[in-house]
Amino acid sequence: MTHKGSCHCGQIAFEVDGEPTKVLACNCSICSRKGSLLWFVPRDTLRLLTPDENASTYLFNKHAIRHRFCPTCGIHPYGEGADPSGQRMAAVNVRCLEDIDLAALAVEHFGGRSY
Repeated sequence: MTHKGSCHCGQIAFEVDGEPTKVLACNCSICSRKGSLLWFVPRDTLRLLTPDENASTYLFNKHAIRHRFCPTCGIHPYGEGADPSGQRMAAVNVRCLEDIDLAALAVEHFGGRSY
């Protein structure tokens, strides 16, 4: 299934293939403040519908994850990085997807503060 998503103002819009059944809630310093629920997918399953330059990037700590956000409305719809094997991944904030029943998703809590 293909899901559409965006930031609040629509400056960043995308499609992503797959079905989120389990999402991750991380308690690290940035994720706990953003309140994201993350669905990890191969990066090539996320297709931008707006120019890549519309998104700003925030890097911190080890600079391993590119936290992508809208410079206009401030929403963080996705992040980019790699899994331990080096495969390019996207961390999609399911709160930015249309027509998702958040209550139906299994939430795994991750202790990112300890890293």
